[in-house]
Amino acid sequence: MARHVDHLGRPVVAVTGIGIVTSLGVGKADNWAALTAGRSGIHTITRFPVDHLNTRIGGTVDFLPSSNRGGAALTHELAETAAREAMAEAGLPADGLGGPLFLAAPPVELGWRERLGLYGTVGEGSGYDRLLAAARAANRRDLFDASQFATIAHRLAADLGASGLPVTLSTACASGATAIQLGVEAIRRGECERAMAIGADGSATEEALIRFSLLSALSTANDEPEKASKPFSKDRDGFVLAEGSGALVLEPLDRALARGAAVIGVLRGCGERADDFHRTRSKPDGSPAIATLRAALADAGLREDEIDYVNAHGTSTPENDKMEHLSLSTVFGARMRTIPISSNKSMIGHTLSAAGAVEAAISLMTMREGVIPPTINYDHPDPAIELDVVPNRSRKAEVRTVISNSFGFGGQNACLVLARDPL
Repeated sequence: MARHVDHLGRPVVAVTGIGIVTSLGVGKADNWAALTAGRSGIHTITRFPVDHLNTRIGGTVDFLPSSNRGGAALTHELAETAAREAMAEAGLPADGLGGPLFLAAPPVELGWRERLGLYGTVGEGSGYDRLLAAARAANRRDLFDASQFATIAHRLAADLGASGLPVTLSTACASGATAIQLGVEAIRRGECERAMAIGADGSATEEALIRFSLLSALSTANDEPEKASKPFSKDRDGFVLAEGSGALVLEPLDRALARGAAVIGVLRGCGERADDFHRTRSKPDGSPAIATLRAALADAGLREDEIDYVNAHGTSTPENDKMEHLSLSTVFGARMRTIPISSNKSMIGHTLSAAGAVEAAISLMTMREGVIPPTINYDHPDPAIELDVVPNRSRKAEVRTVISNSFGFGGQNACLVLARDPL
């Protein structure tokens, strides 16, 4: 029987390894140094032509070998790079995960270069029919694999020594948090004694930029890219598309201690609720987000006054920041004005499918190091949003518990409650 159990008698889930890649660099050390210095990774996009686009900036990861090989290849390398770092910290051999893999990844599709190359090999017909005919005629395994949603997870599972069938999921901007929740629940149910949760996204492509621009969701502050992401500011004008990855090795606390692993923190609670109001907009009263926060606290067995810090979803869009403030203020009441809350997206942009995992990793570092990364570019406070956003400079603080928010398009809401110390 498990010795360390939570308030519901379930095994306490420990984190024994974390890995991270963002536009700020590869690994925990480089990212933490940049985050706590308030440095931005947002820059003018050079990977593809942006001359005639409304938005010409992003948090693209341009320093990996796969950076110019398309979204699927880059997502795979991002995921593997973060996973390797997490496994090394957990003291595991490179092919010795020995548990299930849960991967949050973007929907996959062929890039424009691949599609246009195929179109030229066939004759008349609609674009879709021509693409299918060209793909059949080309008989290229690399293109087939690049268009299969589960290919990345299957390759990773084999390379990392995962057990069972890997799970690939896509729940919009909540994907990374959802992957972690699935790993936590598998351990709580006794289905495994170790799991890997990864959120990875290398899909900052031409098409993605155009699609989000058509939704009026992206910042157009192209002249000063590093100042474009302005969560909770009065002059915020949209999010910044970005890439990255975060990985967590999860284990029952008893097993981690028995093998002498260093425990970085614990996953106290997970909450999720759906919002069917609109394909992209949140319900105006914030009720689904409110319910998600309360579900996470209940799952963790914690009261509102036991949370020390909030790692915000904080996208820098007018709609989302307003809704997040409403939901947090409803749950935490007047105390929300004094709880530190900051948005990593002010520096790394919105890493989409990876965001929940990246921000969980940063939350764990925040508790371990006793420093809260700032919300940069906070020069014009929004009087309608009364929050302590840790403006512009990092802050030393004792942080024992964190709520990390992920509120995604399509009504996908997930919240994680993390703690520094075991129960």
